[in-house]
Amino acid sequence: MKPVNTESRPRKTVLTYGTFDLFHVGHARLLKRLRQLGDRLVVGVSSDEFNASKGKKSFCSFEERAEILLATEFVDEVFAEDSWEQKRKDIKRFNADIFGMGSDWSGKFDDLNDCCEVIYLDRTQDVSTTDIKKALAKISAEDVIQLESSLHAALDIVVNLASSVGNTK
Repeated sequence: MKPVNTESRPRKTVLTYGTFDLFHVGHARLLKRLRQLGDRLVVGVSSDEFNASKGKKSFCSFEERAEILLATEFVDEVFAEDSWEQKRKDIKRFNADIFGMGSDWSGKFDDLNDCCEVIYLDRTQDVSTTDIKKALAKISAEDVIQLESSLHAALDIVVNLASSVGNTK
């Protein structure tokens, strides 16, 4: 559950950006730590068009990625990131106090320190969407057929067991 700010101090807004494709524990941990820095977390999610301009294609659509983020307890608002240049305007638009990114971006956004505090948080070790996509790409059609065959065989066993249990009653 999102904490309620009961203090009289002004709310602190944290802003971050990302593609957030194939949502995983690294994403969840980063969002949780970002949220702990303030009272509100606003996330710019790379639009499908922006990803295409970077030569990337997401498995999930922008709408799906936005829905997943909003379903977490950490994210309060999501909007489309359509260009690299929009960050300064977004900081002003959302009145962001903190701009936070993963440490893989260290130093890349230091020029924004004149409008808010810029923070880089450590990434979760050994977890990345790129690595997940590479691992999935190694799965061959033959592997899928073999897995499907194994699943059918396992299902046959379960069905046979269920029917034999039903026959003994």
